[in-house]
Formats: sequence, C-alpha cells, structure tokens
Amino acid sequence: MLAVGGHFLGDLELQGTRLATGFAGGVGDTGQEMCGALSGGILVIGALRGRNSLKEDDRPALELAAQYREHFTKEFGPTQCASLYKRVHEPGGLGSCSVLVERAAHILLNLLS
Repeated sequence: MLAVGGHFLGDLELQGTRLATGFAGGVGDTGQEMCGALSGGILVIGALRGRNSLKEDDRPALELAAQYREHFTKEFGPTQCASLYKRVHEPGGLGSCSVLVERAAHILLNLLS
C-alpha cells in the first residue's frame, strides 16, 4: 500500500500505515482473512477510484478491485493469509512475504497504468 499508494497519492507514510495496520497478517495477525498485500492494494484502489458520497457510482472502484483480486489469484493462488504463508515458505516457494508484497505491488501498478 505504501509503495503504490505513495506513488499515486503522495506521502502516505503516517496515515497510510496507521489505516492499514490492522490488515497485517490476515487481519490482526490471525492469518484467517485476506492477505495484507491484497487488502492494502484494495485500499489504494478505493483512495484513487472510490466514491465520496452515496450518490456517486462505486462501479469503477469495484471493477478495478475485482480485477486486482483476479490477477492476484492467478499469480499466487489463495487469498487467505495462512494459505499463502504456507505456499510462500514451502520448498520452491517465494521464500518470504516481502517478495509476495513486491509482486502484488507490480500487479497493482500494471492495473493502474
């Protein structure tokens, strides 16, 4: 979120980090929910394409979020943190979540370009 969001939205260092903290580790480090790289990307999509009121169309953000999820699952498989963690750290896997985050950021950058 910080790399891609910062590129498109400016300095997100303090506020962006604070907003996204609870998503880390599959929501509260439980591993039970969506990967933080995916949820962080969706936050960036919302900041860029989301609506400001109920009168505005939310389709642009929803469609882009769905595309991001689709590309993410094609690249990594599951979206659940615990399942991804196992795949990342198994022999022949990516080796670390930071590699996954970097690749997810590239996916998002490509979609936003």
